[in-house]
Amino acid sequence: MAEQAYRIERDSMGEIRVPANALYGAQTQRAVENFPVSDLRFPRTFIRALGLIKGAAAAVNHDLGLMEADMAEAIQAVAKQVADGEYDDQFVLDIFQTGSGTSTNMNANEVLAALATAKLGRKVHQNDHVNMSQSSNDVIPTAIHLSAYLAVHDDLLPALAHLHKTLLDKAAATDHVVTTGRTHLMDAMPVRFSQIIGGWASQIKHGIERIEASLPRLAELAQGGTAVGTGINAHPEFGRAIAAKLAEWTGLPLVTSSNYFESLSMQDAAVELSGQLNTLAASLMKIANDLRWMNSGPIAGLGEIALPALQPGSSIMPGKVNPVIPESVTMVCAQVIGNHVTITIGGQSGNFQLNVMLPVIAYNLLQSISLLASGSRILADRAIAGFTVNEERIASLVGRNPILVTALNPVIGYEKGAKIAKRSYAEGRSLKEIALEETDLSSEELDRILDPRALTEGGIREGVSGGG
Repeated sequence: MAEQAYRIERDSMGEIRVPANALYGAQTQRAVENFPVSDLRFPRTFIRALGLIKGAAAAVNHDLGLMEADMAEAIQAVAKQVADGEYDDQFVLDIFQTGSGTSTNMNANEVLAALATAKLGRKVHQNDHVNMSQSSNDVIPTAIHLSAYLAVHDDLLPALAHLHKTLLDKAAATDHVVTTGRTHLMDAMPVRFSQIIGGWASQIKHGIERIEASLPRLAELAQGGTAVGTGINAHPEFGRAIAAKLAEWTGLPLVTSSNYFESLSMQDAAVELSGQLNTLAASLMKIANDLRWMNSGPIAGLGEIALPALQPGSSIMPGKVNPVIPESVTMVCAQVIGNHVTITIGGQSGNFQLNVMLPVIAYNLLQSISLLASGSRILADRAIAGFTVNEERIASLVGRNPILVTALNPVIGYEKGAKIAKRSYAEGRSLKEIALEETDLSSEELDRILDPRALTEGGIREGVSGGG
């Protein structure tokens, strides 16, 4: 096997061999050799954000009279290519690297400098030009905020809106079905399917609201604080101008940070958003597990619904079909909950003027957003939209539920009701039969009081499902 071709690059620490076909240079190569920790790399959305930031910086530096027009145009052109994903293979660094993300910032600077030099026909320097008015200490926090906002706006919120609508549609389609409510996994008073699913829809609606409420803090960008928050080596208008440029390019309501010292030294906005994602994960876990319980069986379980049969469920038991989509979603939720722990620890790691766990915060936050977006869509499309309801089985169980006697409490009292319920369960007879023997109520009165559908009225505040 032929040895890989190399070229010699130099930086402030001396010479180093770099793969001959690599666009990056010495500092990236040092990080490649220093951090062979995992196979985890920054996600596409983060590289997109880096490209946008570098392009916007060049545009603003030109507007402020700090960079020649042709150089600014060259950097902007190649930065757009990076943002669009044309050079993702050149972003080779492990996320477990220097805590500031300096290695990845320099990876971007070196790649863009090489591309811009080729385009312009004269030297574009990675530090003096591509990184002008910037520091890794404000670029990486800005990239975290920008990439997370983009991912939430472009992927997660549309996915959650789709899931919410799917739940409301399913609730409306199943409003006629009355089933046995359950508390402590034990039979309770009846509820309508629309009320169950409406509760799920309300969870998702509130999840959307929580995430949207966290976005104003995410919209504040650290860019302009440079090394420690004082803005050293940046024009006084740079931070405001680059936020405005990025807002123009993305359509997002981005602004410069109200306090660069906060934005560089801590990641509270990322921790806040992760907390909302953590809550959403808890909501999706509940919904997915409810679906698994309702689908259980088909003979020895609840058997209330049948989820779409998507694949064989066993390598040894023919005919077995498992609730694979809810199971997948529960694993997504477990991962997101674990990511939140990592992000929380990362958020605590702001020592004086810099947080030093920026790469792992970025990776886990973006992974959580991506997983929840994908999980929400497959839950909507491959589980909720297509499940069928076993109405005959449900109706037979509702009619035999001794807890229906609760409706008689205002008429006959709790003690008499408990006696009737116990006799009904022990003798395998209906509540109505026992109540006719134990009370003076007529058959017509009992039919009216014990009507399962009538017992479900109430608890709805908005729409047929209560979850709009």
